[in-house]
Amino acid sequence: MERTDCLVVGGGIVGLAVARALASTGREVIVLEAADAVGTQTTSRSSEVIHAGIYYPEGSLKARLCVQGRKLLTRYCDEHGVSWRRPGKLIVAADDAQTDRLDALLRHGLTNGVDDLRRIDSVELHELEPDVHGVAALLSPSTGIVDVDGVVSTLRRDLESSGGAVALRSRVIGGRVDGGGVTVDTAEGGSASARVLVNCAGLGAWDVARSLDGFNAPIPPRHLAKGNYFGLSGARAPFEHLVYPVPVDGGLGVHFTMDLVGAARFGPDVEWLDGGSDGGELDYSVDETRLSDFETSIRRYWPGLPSGTLTPAYAGIRPKTSGPGEAGTDFVIHGPATHGVAGLVNLFGIESPGITSCLAIGEYVVGLLGE
Repeated sequence: MERTDCLVVGGGIVGLAVARALASTGREVIVLEAADAVGTQTTSRSSEVIHAGIYYPEGSLKARLCVQGRKLLTRYCDEHGVSWRRPGKLIVAADDAQTDRLDALLRHGLTNGVDDLRRIDSVELHELEPDVHGVAALLSPSTGIVDVDGVVSTLRRDLESSGGAVALRSRVIGGRVDGGGVTVDTAEGGSASARVLVNCAGLGAWDVARSLDGFNAPIPPRHLAKGNYFGLSGARAPFEHLVYPVPVDGGLGVHFTMDLVGAARFGPDVEWLDGGSDGGELDYSVDETRLSDFETSIRRYWPGLPSGTLTPAYAGIRPKTSGPGEAGTDFVIHGPATHGVAGLVNLFGIESPGITSCLAIGEYVVGLLGE
């Protein structure tokens, strides 16, 4: 059995950021990743957006860690040569009925510290993006896009240069907690123990927590929301800014983003999956029957979308602690002060803005373990 200071379950961008933060304090850290590469699940199926911190309730972890994380992430990218840029974002009210929601988002953003956020009228919106339709919009100059794969590979290098390690093909299937720490078993027949275990398993975080003998604290419900993305064939990005509608139940609406080479993508939508509390294989294929709904949603802010130009791109699945029709919930990060188990931290529902917040989440977890 291998013994170390810290085990981190999950080698997505959040798990690697947590592991790097722990290693920077002098701890010996091993990341246990089920797949044969890091960052291949939720991390690799995102919009690659650096969020400003607009949407989240005042004082929430999402608000605090997003605003802090945005600053940490952009500085980290600059220091390590990871590509990113700041095209800015427009959140568009398609009609007068949506302007109250736009005003509420403005208040949220300013309260959260997004100081450059401002409301613009239809005239300025047309000047910025002539092909976007709307009666008003919020302009967020702080919103950016980033090479997520570049961040992932750099975090891994940082971890390994600090003496940490990543164990691939190491799916945690059980374990036990006792007064001396935590021991985990993997599907491959191995086991490891440590004084500290941080559960960053993303979609599988609930399964990991339930599999630990001796851990009996309540955990939040699990709900899964699939998001489909479509690309734009035969054309580069039609806008200079990212363009978002007013948010919808379970997500931020079918929005326009681009990657760093200018390829356009639209999504994600919200497709609630049945059996969110059960294990099993997940379907990442793009549901092409949703194409018509995508076109309808996009034409609310881009009436000129050419017919027949949307093509299936990819899909992602978001781990959520709230379900259909329920108010959105915060990140759930439970440390020893919450559940009473020394050396254990569980992270549940780390969806958007998880990528933006990853470095701040790492610092936050270190703080919980220091209490």
